[in-house]
Amino acid sequence: MKIHEYQAKALLRKFDVATPRGFACFSVDEALEAARKLGGGVWAVKAQIHAGGRGKGGGVKVARSLDEVREKARQILGMQLVTHQTGPGGQKVRRLLVEEGADIRKELYVGMVVDRQTQRVCLMASSEGGMDIEEVAARHPEKIHKVFIDPAAGLAAEPAAEVARRIGVPEAANSQAAALLQALYRCFDQTDASLAEINPLIVSGDGRVVALDAKLNFDDNALYRHPEIVALRDLDEEDPLEIEASRHDLSYISLEGNIGCMVNGAGLAMATMDTIKLFGGEPANFLDVGGGATAEKVTAAFKIMLSNARVKAILVNIFGGIMKCDTIAAGIVAAAREVKLSVPLVVRMKGTNEEIGRKILADSGLPIISAENMGEAGRKAVQAVKAVTSARRAVKRPAPARAKKARAKKAPGKNAAAKSKPRSKAKPKPERKRAKRTSARGAKGKKK
Repeated sequence: MKIHEYQAKALLRKFDVATPRGFACFSVDEALEAARKLGGGVWAVKAQIHAGGRGKGGGVKVARSLDEVREKARQILGMQLVTHQTGPGGQKVRRLLVEEGADIRKELYVGMVVDRQTQRVCLMASSEGGMDIEEVAARHPEKIHKVFIDPAAGLAAEPAAEVARRIGVPEAANSQAAALLQALYRCFDQTDASLAEINPLIVSGDGRVVALDAKLNFDDNALYRHPEIVALRDLDEEDPLEIEASRHDLSYISLEGNIGCMVNGAGLAMATMDTIKLFGGEPANFLDVGGGATAEKVTAAFKIMLSNARVKAILVNIFGGIMKCDTIAAGIVAAAREVKLSVPLVVRMKGTNEEIGRKILADSGLPIISAENMGEAGRKAVQAVKAVTSARRAVKRPAPARAKKARAKKAPGKNAAAKSKPRSKAKPKPERKRAKRTSARGAKGKKK
């Protein structure tokens, strides 16, 4: 789960992390009032969306007068902000953060993530603040310093101070920086965060160490312990299909392809998507129904997948362990009938009650494409999409053009001869002939 920058800063302040003073705003008038409350002569007007790269996209502006605050707020609020993380469609800005300006002496980077290999929280820090950390890692990996934190001991003062020195924090501010890093870890640990990022962390002109920006993501599986964090959720920033999936306890993520995937188990889901790509297809989603799927849950999954207009086929890949194949099969049949399935459906299932599940599918009378293994399922799904695409193109082609093309294929010699034969002159219309004859007769009568 993601939250906005102003919300992340409010959480960090509870753990004694220094941040600039600021106010969340939902209108231009509120932005102007926030600037008045803050005082001073410089303010930052910042778009609040769940994506990075806001500054490069034009979503962060500096204002040096109240008139500029009004102007910048009008420019940003309501804009469709496009960054490298939003995709080409961008994200509509519905909220602003107006905060006091900062005297920046030095920009640094600090982040924390869970490292799966060491099973510890990894503190990452760099002297290259204000940049994409991925770019720094690619070009200057030596500038990223890491500390793997023992969960029993936490982040001690000594390693925190050493990291601060390595990234160039002045000695006079070293104790501040070390304390901030320790506070960041406490926040990360106590809120069950999955990501914490301060970019940039600044050393100000008066020697203070301040989190100028902040990003916090949280482990969905731990949210039941943090209702106060759940209350910060902004549904406007989330995919409507992902929101609907969460209501049915489904793990769903929209992708850019056209083959809908329904699988039980995240590992199998990843393997299924890889198989689709292996055969030249593109998955439309990640969808894990988990180990306790019911017919209602499967029906909801089908509805969610088919809500995506790009989906041209569905691949169901089930390994029956905890989840029994006959339960999934019954759910598939019920779902296909309820949603009036109109795209090809490929099903591969193995494991507990596999034969019963296959019989349920076979007896349903539905045009389900069966597959014995994952490779065959992936190949058939891709072939089904190609067949659907070809059929749609054929329907779109004008009928006269198709008929003309067919005639040309049947008799190419005849058409060629017809093209080379010169056109004959058009015969005079019968009415003109009759008129000439009448006038000729009249002339003969006059002579007589």
